[in-house]
Amino acid sequence: MSPISAVFQRLKNEGALVAYVMGGDPDIGASALVIDAVVRGGADIVEVGIPFSDPIADGKSIQAADVRSLAAGTTPAQVLELIAGAKSRNPGVPIIAMTYYNILFSNGLGKFLAEAKGHGVDGLIVPDLPFDEIEEYAPLAKRYGLDAVLLAAPTTTPARMKAIAKHTSGFLYLVSLTGVTGARSDVQQSTVGLIQSAKRYADKVPVGVGFGISTPEHVRAILAAGADAVVVGSAIVDRVANYQEDGRAMMLASVESYVRSLKDATKGA
Repeated sequence: MSPISAVFQRLKNEGALVAYVMGGDPDIGASALVIDAVVRGGADIVEVGIPFSDPIADGKSIQAADVRSLAAGTTPAQVLELIAGAKSRNPGVPIIAMTYYNILFSNGLGKFLAEAKGHGVDGLIVPDLPFDEIEEYAPLAKRYGLDAVLLAAPTTTPARMKAIAKHTSGFLYLVSLTGVTGARSDVQQSTVGLIQSAKRYADKVPVGVGFGISTPEHVRAILAAGADAVVVGSAIVDRVANYQEDGRAMMLASVESYVRSLKDATKGA
């Protein structure tokens, strides 16, 4: 059983919280402290972004975090070192690396997967992974001991949903709405139906829902609809963006407190 699967096995009576942190935002040292803050807040799984110049799946908040991280000189290799350090400090918390396919391809797919595993990465999310590459990519990730967390969207056809559910591991990442990442004010009713539909196909893996989730009320609504996990990113990144204005200590306290409020909501769902 992979470390990610073990989390879902342990949390049979509550939802899992996946917290996203941009690696290197605003710099490598500060993002290491942010990872530790989300873990203290109760995140069950941490997703660490590797900055990319053209993050097509991301909205304004995470795009801005990409810009800050790249301006600080952050490289994929540095983010893998960041993850290795985070795993040594928080050995019981799985870490997923999120990046775009060009980074894997340009570094050599097998080489990147081996380096990721060697640095403590437990799974990968690649939003722009071509559908035709899934049958090659997913088994290769498994060979390197990594969960290939695949994405499905509201526009995903039933046939494609079935194929994605077959090849995903760790969990199926269900994009809750059309568009890009970013905090929203409420949970769309269509998301409830989407979760129920996805659960019919993903009967062997948990379903995690992301994009637009930003409040404890969202968390409870998503889990009540049948999801096994929620993924929260932009609202955390927005708090990190206040680093310059609020100061490091206040920013970290804000992140930790916010994540704790989300985790508490998973227990009451």
